[in-house]
Amino acid sequence: MTSIDDSRIPGVQDPAVQIHAEAETPRGYGSMKRKEDARFVRGRGRYVDDVVLPGMLHGAVLRSPLAHARITAVDTSAAEAHPKVHAVITGETLAGLGLAWMPTLSNDTQAVLATDKVRFQGQEVAFVVADDKYAARDALDLIDVQYEPLDPVIDARRALEAGTPVVRDDKDGQADNHIFDWESGDSAATDRVFAEAEAAPDQRVVTADILYPRVHPAPLETCGAIADMDPVTGKLTLWTTTQAPHAHRTLYALVAGLPEHKIRVVSPDIGGGFGNKVGIYPGYVCAIVASIVTGKPVKWMEDRSENLMSTSFARDYHMRGEVAVTDEGTIRAVRVDVLADHGAFNATAQPTKFPAGFFGVFTGSYDLEAAHCAVTGVYTNKASGGVAYACSFRITEAVYLVERMVDVVAHDLGMDPAELRMRNLLRPDQFPYRSATGWEYDSGDYPHTLQVALEKAGYEALRAEQADRRRRHEAGERVRLMGIGLSFFTEAVGAGPRRSMDILGLGMADGADLRVHPTGKAVLGISAQSQGQGHETTFAQIVAQELGISPDDVEVVHGDTDLTPFGLGTYGSRSTPVSGAATAVVARKVRERARIVAATMLEVAPEDLEWHDGRWQVAGDPEASRSMAEIAMAAHSNLELPEGVEGHLDATCVYNPPNLTYPCGAYVCVVDVDPGTGAVDVRRFVAVDDCGVRINPMIVEGQIHGGLADGVGMALMQGIAFDLDGNCLGGSMMDYLLPTSLECPSWELGETVTPSPHHPIGAKGIGESATVGSPPAIVNAVIDALAPYGVRHADMPLTPAAVWCAAQGRPLRTDLAIT
Repeated sequence: MTSIDDSRIPGVQDPAVQIHAEAETPRGYGSMKRKEDARFVRGRGRYVDDVVLPGMLHGAVLRSPLAHARITAVDTSAAEAHPKVHAVITGETLAGLGLAWMPTLSNDTQAVLATDKVRFQGQEVAFVVADDKYAARDALDLIDVQYEPLDPVIDARRALEAGTPVVRDDKDGQADNHIFDWESGDSAATDRVFAEAEAAPDQRVVTADILYPRVHPAPLETCGAIADMDPVTGKLTLWTTTQAPHAHRTLYALVAGLPEHKIRVVSPDIGGGFGNKVGIYPGYVCAIVASIVTGKPVKWMEDRSENLMSTSFARDYHMRGEVAVTDEGTIRAVRVDVLADHGAFNATAQPTKFPAGFFGVFTGSYDLEAAHCAVTGVYTNKASGGVAYACSFRITEAVYLVERMVDVVAHDLGMDPAELRMRNLLRPDQFPYRSATGWEYDSGDYPHTLQVALEKAGYEALRAEQADRRRRHEAGERVRLMGIGLSFFTEAVGAGPRRSMDILGLGMADGADLRVHPTGKAVLGISAQSQGQGHETTFAQIVAQELGISPDDVEVVHGDTDLTPFGLGTYGSRSTPVSGAATAVVARKVRERARIVAATMLEVAPEDLEWHDGRWQVAGDPEASRSMAEIAMAAHSNLELPEGVEGHLDATCVYNPPNLTYPCGAYVCVVDVDPGTGAVDVRRFVAVDDCGVRINPMIVEGQIHGGLADGVGMALMQGIAFDLDGNCLGGSMMDYLLPTSLECPSWELGETVTPSPHHPIGAKGIGESATVGSPPAIVNAVIDALAPYGVRHADMPLTPAAVWCAAQGRPLRTDLAIT
């Protein structure tokens, strides 16, 4: 019997196998136009709001105007009497069905519709179903809700004080606003290093308090869903804006008690996600219940204010960083204390068994003796926090902390920040490197990457220009101050390792199905869900590279749980590290199956064939070969294959990564600051990224461009604030500013390549790197510009008011607004 020996397929039995020799410059990879853009540029994309079903009704959510209040009565009679209203669903309705509360991805519980009290402004209280969306929203005004106002908890720093109101008094035994305590690293060893540094005459401890404010992903398309429960078949079909269709299906089955095979989740084209569309929102569940109650399809789409006020936020970390360092600039240890504001419900899309796990990369890209961090999560009267907004679950906060601390250390030592980084960066011969907090970095040449960025930016010339500007400023000339900011980051992406990754008991593996038709055309089914990353192009290129066919002959199917294998979707830059690896492995399985068919066609043993130039050919006889198209046709014909070998060229695989991948990057930002107005102009930005093997460099660069713009927004303008009554002060685009091309320079990109040794094609992921690395570079640049004023640190967002106040040595906020 002849069969496929999986052990010969790189990445199947041993994912840690060394990548093939051509990995750095693979024949099938390179920039090509995105296949999906043919429909997008013509306005032919199909989004959730484009779906119209026969007899479809429309839903609208009544939201609380108060941040904290007890509900004493809900009168829906007037709304129910509206001629176009079909149903009004309340928390009491859901409680009768056992659906008033639902689990979050962090193993917390979240109210679908409020029953006992509301816990943040904008929380869902009732759901109206009507003939059209206008009637549904009109009927909201007819619902009479009686509230008993309660004191809100807005400042996370006071959430654990005695006498503070308890946000989650629905939880048995919850006597305060504490959610979790989490630690990483060796506290005893770290304390020992700090004690030595404090006692030694040639060492010191540098400390800074740093806030990463609450920000919102603000995708172009808001969240929504269309639920259609077929009363005859008992099958629920849900069109929804989700980044993780299969995970959603499983959660709906667990919550609603429906058999999983009776649930179909469809995510059509998604207009941006950035982590905002990982979790399940009450509107999704309400649409499902409404379809069951009315027997008709029900659509719910939120508006922009609802999206900004009530869908998951990110960041909101109050961090105290301490660094033990020698006077010569050797960083010995880092110690961190963090207070994490998770809002009213802990809904973090956190893929580890540990509530703040990825913050463990706060050691950054540096070789430390010891490190320790402690994170405390608290409830407040704000919308759920903790979403993985364009970052890998707390890496953004961790990188921002360490890169700001490095600049603070450089400031206190009077050392150039580039020199300080170069002195402490990991060296190539240290990889694979196990950090002081237990993360095993796979590969990298950090000094080289930083050197490329410095040379590309012309760092020495920039410092000379800055010195001239400062001399002119000190002489009384009115000039804009110039700042140069650096950051070096390491991400941990591609969730994740079997030993530590877990979402509600689900593993982190992704599946891939590949079918090659008789004509040699292929269809790939993946569980990764695109929100603009170009999956239909990138994954087609992987298949094309492995099988020697054109990417145009590969159709990539995603976003439909009935048509694709199980996986946990797209977030945390896991698409290429996990689904991309699954695609390469399944394509190699097909290629090995094709070897057997080709051997039969050529009347030789499979061992006599070698893969060359996209064909199986007899070793030493290039004329005796077969292409994949020829092999596919033969596999579907009456060719007599060896006993035990099945025909067709189909294969499936489940890829469970043995480790995360660790992309890195070095960024240089140049800003000009007007000291009279505080206005900041980002003049130049140089970004050198190492994401391993690049499948489509054009798509990679597009991802970097978007992430860098994201960083400009977070560093200089984005920030959600609340007043002391819990009113959200960023509920519209008039209040929550996003960057445009006017605020962004022409990005200058570079690259280095160190393939991941355990990934089948050496790729590491890129989708969130720029969002992680750019905020500290920009903030470092602004603080550097303000050095003549003695400014050591100022918190984001560095609006003109914030910059001016920092230069004047004044606190920015003297009113009641609290971030």
